[in-house]
Amino acid sequence: MSPSQAPSAPHPTSEFAALIGLDWADQKHCWKLLAAGSTEVESGLLLNTPEALQQWATGLYDRFAGRFVAIALEQSRGAVVFQLSKFPHVVVFPIHPTMAARYRQAFFSSGTKNDPLDSALLLELLVQHRDRLRRLTPDTPATRLLQLLVEHRRKLVDERTRQSNRLTAALKTFYPQALQWFDDIDSPLACAFLLRWPTLEAAQHSHPGTLRRFFTQRNCRSAERIRQRIEGIHQATPAVTDAALREAGTLIVSGILRVIHALNEAIAAVNTRLQSAAAEHPQAGIFAALPGAGEALLPRLIAAFGTQLERYASAAQLQCYSGIAPVRSQTGNTEMVSMRRACPKFLRQTFVEFAMQSVCKSVWARAFLDHQLAQKKSFNVAVRALAFKWIRILHACWRTQTPYDEQRYLQSLQKRNSPLARLLTASQPDPTGVEWNPVAGFQTLTLRKT
Repeated sequence: MSPSQAPSAPHPTSEFAALIGLDWADQKHCWKLLAAGSTEVESGLLLNTPEALQQWATGLYDRFAGRFVAIALEQSRGAVVFQLSKFPHVVVFPIHPTMAARYRQAFFSSGTKNDPLDSALLLELLVQHRDRLRRLTPDTPATRLLQLLVEHRRKLVDERTRQSNRLTAALKTFYPQALQWFDDIDSPLACAFLLRWPTLEAAQHSHPGTLRRFFTQRNCRSAERIRQRIEGIHQATPAVTDAALREAGTLIVSGILRVIHALNEAIAAVNTRLQSAAAEHPQAGIFAALPGAGEALLPRLIAAFGTQLERYASAAQLQCYSGIAPVRSQTGNTEMVSMRRACPKFLRQTFVEFAMQSVCKSVWARAFLDHQLAQKKSFNVAVRALAFKWIRILHACWRTQTPYDEQRYLQSLQKRNSPLARLLTASQPDPTGVEWNPVAGFQTLTLRKT
């Protein structure tokens, strides 16, 4: 199809006055427009500025007398979508970049690509396959606030982990003893210590009373732990004597510590806002009693479901969309089951982490995980199976607006004579040896070593 030709497809229905394919870019956007009742495709360029977008959208409103216009673009969240969302006459149809790329490859196997062609193909997708596309329907401001904050918090935590790994690597080169004195090298106590005594020699020149006062003022109340640290400091042997290495290492560690301190403050600020936003959310009561849904996971679960009950008509839709449900592929007599890769990774991570946390709080969740592992399932597969089951329960609570009740669910298992109910006996041995261990400053569910 030539970019200047209209797609050989039905004309826009009366629902939309025009269909538009918008290929967004950093500096300029290329668009193709097909008006209702017309066969001529219009095209143009649009500067990537709020003023230009405002003028363009206002022109569409005036031209089509306020009727709806549909816009397809390869973005479901970003600057262009956010700016278009303020216009009530604009309906956005997000196109996944993979879908657009493969659609282009199907008709242009040579690999040719340019902005006019991409906008024309987006328009063709909108005209030909609009019934298979999902229009963007933003949730309430309260839900979107949680969605943005929980994802931002995860990025901050991941960045702190990255900086913590950098700090560990730097200390190993000239000051490895500090890694033995503190369980979490990115904790406020460890950071404050390293900022005050950036080298072993500096710490050894300090009086034991000064060191003891430093630890007690920072809520380190274990006298035995303080004594071990002070003895370790004065008995330690310098790892290196290279002055250049120590000076460079000191500056590197100092810079990393300041970054970690800033990240800790940012995470604390986000946590404070998340707690108040989650408490004020209308869906908070449904998820508040979930076993294992603490301060970090409760906002994520609320954001995962939102308030639009029509978004997930069934639990199976959410299980597939989140990537918890496996993918089955069959060719002839061969059938394979594999992990679903194409999914929102953060959403899948939310359900997996909640399933892991629920094991130490929910009797049936622990029994279910034990049973899965006893069936020789791998640990990750067993946790995803538990998350699969949790989604069915949470979806039912969400659809009926009924808070989760652990005892009520246990009674339901007994009433239905569920196989899981037979596992819920106090005398049942633990076939897995699952336990919680600290990993990188977090409590992580792992298999007990034998």
